[in-house]
Amino acid sequence: MTAASTPSSSPSLLRQTGNQRILSIHFPHLSADRVARIRWGASWLTQGRPDHPPVVFAAKIDNAMRLVALDTLAERVGLKRGQGAADARAMCPSLDVIIDDPAADRALLEGLADWCDRYTPLVALDGKDGLFLDITGCAHLHGGEKVLVNDVLSRLFLLGVEARAVISSSAGLSWAVARYGSAAVIAPEDAERVLAPLPVAALRLPEETVALLDRVGLKEIGDLLQAPRAPLTRRFGSLLLLRLDQARGHADEPLSPRLPVPSFSAERRLAEPLQDEEHILELARHLSGDVRLSLERHGEGGRLFELLLIRVDGRVFRIQAHAAVPLNDADRIAALFRERLQAVHDDLDAGYGFEILRLSVLRSERLDPAQDDFSGVPDESQPLAAFADKLCARFGPDCLTFATLAESHLPERAGGFAPLTDVATVIGSRPVDEKACPENRPLRIFTHPELVEATAEVPDGAPRSFNWRKTQYRVARAEGPERIAAEWWLDGEGHPTRDYFRVEDQEGRRFWLFREGLYGRETSSPRWFMHGVFA
Repeated sequence: MTAASTPSSSPSLLRQTGNQRILSIHFPHLSADRVARIRWGASWLTQGRPDHPPVVFAAKIDNAMRLVALDTLAERVGLKRGQGAADARAMCPSLDVIIDDPAADRALLEGLADWCDRYTPLVALDGKDGLFLDITGCAHLHGGEKVLVNDVLSRLFLLGVEARAVISSSAGLSWAVARYGSAAVIAPEDAERVLAPLPVAALRLPEETVALLDRVGLKEIGDLLQAPRAPLTRRFGSLLLLRLDQARGHADEPLSPRLPVPSFSAERRLAEPLQDEEHILELARHLSGDVRLSLERHGEGGRLFELLLIRVDGRVFRIQAHAAVPLNDADRIAALFRERLQAVHDDLDAGYGFEILRLSVLRSERLDPAQDDFSGVPDESQPLAAFADKLCARFGPDCLTFATLAESHLPERAGGFAPLTDVATVIGSRPVDEKACPENRPLRIFTHPELVEATAEVPDGAPRSFNWRKTQYRVARAEGPERIAAEWWLDGEGHPTRDYFRVEDQEGRRFWLFREGLYGRETSSPRWFMHGVFA
């Protein structure tokens, strides 16, 4: 077992620097591997390809079915991407043509990106068939860069996915060599030597630019390195030199991680996979202790935690737990995941067991130390926070709500309910402004006002009687009107004005009604609505 606890600054963009090392993984036959795993199992590469015709994938392009992806055998028989499906079948009558499914390919690529979290949390998608991994400072944990590359390729081979992987100091160079070169690990000083013999297509240029460079005799990147830069820019545009500088590591190329980078994390790599839920919880408690040390050093508490479980066959499970207050207590963090595991028990398939567990803090806040009183309880928020954490972990973050006020003229918008994500918003919050909650409001306000039939004096008189829910009421007393104008920045300038009345019928029941529209100015036939009832 190995453990690691690492804080980070959670960058939204990863910038190329002189000391950075980028791993590019290219999946040349992603679609074919996806279908082969379904047909012949994940270990089909280790057992050898069955006796099966070439497999190609076709999609409708320019009103014609054309090949968009091929397997290795189809490439050997001379088929090309972009070729018509009818022509391909004429060349190989036994051809197995499958309709392209970009969504399924994307799902597999994202699953592989989750699997790559075993090496680094900084994983970015690279188009439709590749990944970028920022492994700066991570390679020594896996025995060095060469060992890491071999481990990636061997594990993917066992998962039934063909891949090529290259490590260099820039994303552009790693991308180019993974698709057009043969090196696996490139030292910074060897960048231009490795880059020079590659075709100009390795610079990720548009096809039109590549064809134009080919016509003038600039076929290799080395030809561009020796040519003057100003004429290249005038004839081929600035993108050419930008891609060239990015591949050489002379220009920044931001990479966006597909998932938030954890602030703190602790990890265990297991020699024997775990299957039992109690053992997983026990290990999660130990990881919580490691995370707690990092949180205490930085004076912070976690608000959003994630338990990452990587199964032996490569499937990844992510279990998140929210805390109502900032936490750095190992037992309470572990208790969150005990509730979460019970909630997702049916969806958590351990299979042959989990080989990697990682506990991460995705969001943290400043945690000021609190002095315990004689009762041993620091403050009144702790019992409520523990209760909220337990319920939200079991039933979801939206199971608890609290009443909130909003800045709006219209009563149905002035209040509502919000998920209880922070106990501090309920305990110790500032007093409610009396003007924001007038005393003359009814105890029960309808979310949607209900239309009624009313008889009233025009233009501004109170209702004398009204029919509501098939019952007629005769008004004995009335107060009003209280005029509320619409919010023109939300509803538009033509939205009608409301005149509210508090009325009491002959039996003492009190209601809150409003007339919609000013008689003679906004409408000739105002409508009446029931908006609430008093106790």
